[in-house]
Amino acid sequence: MNGYDAAAHQRWATEPPKAPRRSDFERDRARVLHSAALRRLAAKTQVVAPGSDDFTRNRLTHSLAVAQVGRELGQALGCAPDVVDAACLAHDLGHPPFGHNGEIALNESAAEIGGFEGNAQTLRLLSRLEAKVIHPDGRPAGLNLTRASLDAATKYPWPRSPEPDISERSVKFGVYAEDSAVFDWLRAGAPQDRRCLEAQVMDFADDVAYSVHDVEDAVVAGFIDLGAGLADTGVRRGLAEVVQSWALPDAVDDEVLEALDRLRALPRWVSHYDGTRTTLAGLKDMTSQLIGRFCDTAEHATHEVYGHGPLARYQADLVVPREIAVEVATLKGLAVLYVMTTDHRTSLQARQRELLGELVDALLKHAPHGLEAAFREDWLAAADDDARLRVVIDQVASLTDVSAYAWHERLR
Repeated sequence: MNGYDAAAHQRWATEPPKAPRRSDFERDRARVLHSAALRRLAAKTQVVAPGSDDFTRNRLTHSLAVAQVGRELGQALGCAPDVVDAACLAHDLGHPPFGHNGEIALNESAAEIGGFEGNAQTLRLLSRLEAKVIHPDGRPAGLNLTRASLDAATKYPWPRSPEPDISERSVKFGVYAEDSAVFDWLRAGAPQDRRCLEAQVMDFADDVAYSVHDVEDAVVAGFIDLGAGLADTGVRRGLAEVVQSWALPDAVDDEVLEALDRLRALPRWVSHYDGTRTTLAGLKDMTSQLIGRFCDTAEHATHEVYGHGPLARYQADLVVPREIAVEVATLKGLAVLYVMTTDHRTSLQARQRELLGELVDALLKHAPHGLEAAFREDWLAAADDDARLRVVIDQVASLTDVSAYAWHERLR
């Protein structure tokens, strides 16, 4: 396939030849789809806790939506659809219990060993923790995806900055020091710090699905009224502040409010929702129209810059016009403003962070007892205390929201 050379098809660990029933990239997608890590996402927080109601998305259904959005956009650009699909399905595998809130807690617990970051944990799962393939010398190789698919799943292709600060490179990174060998392998020949096109499509599809679907869920749950309330001066000012602090730091007030007004002026915008099938159908239509608006604009803008031939890997960068980026960020801001920063949510999040910290401490005290068999094996093979702490972090990160509560109750 154009853009995918022999190196793109290589796997880190050599595997016996397989029947040519499926392509290398189809196998990658299937490996992620059937992984235990993906199944666990069904019980991990997206915006609200899983099981809160029968409509709200969890992190698994979010990942499936990202894969659908990303696959179509990637295919339209000329990317291998299964590479994009696999990356989208895998993009949240490293998230711990309680979503981004859990990331904060585990990052504090792992501060002395390089921190915790969901994207770096995703690479660790794909290349080490998820059981599928073993190197000839006995080391685990995780799902052993092709170089193209591993690279596509790498949202932040750099290690943590050695000088902690508030920059993206310090807060967001894609590999822990102990996983540098596979990272160096998958990035061989890639421009330094540059994401491949497939990773950019995955990232944009994540933003699109996150922004649109979280607003839809919040409307159905009764948190957001998309009607006259959005004309309130105080609400608009608060929205602009949230967009700047949570989604798009360089946004200015006027462009956020202009983006909001553009969205509200769209023919399919739902200004009234009462739970009836008619208004729910209208809300679903709005969701579909917004996804189409965002993806179609990015597709056309990218082809305008790079031509209309197939594009893949490092042949192009995804072009997202500024107005679209601000609209996506504005929708994300609505979910944050009305759902994630309420007094109830912030108090719950504080307790969740405390719980994970206590769970890490309890496991460290009792380990290797209390660890699952695979992590107990890792603990016994660990060379020092830092490596043992990383094993405990791996164990806690693997838990779902429900199992984190249950383990905490049992160990405490």
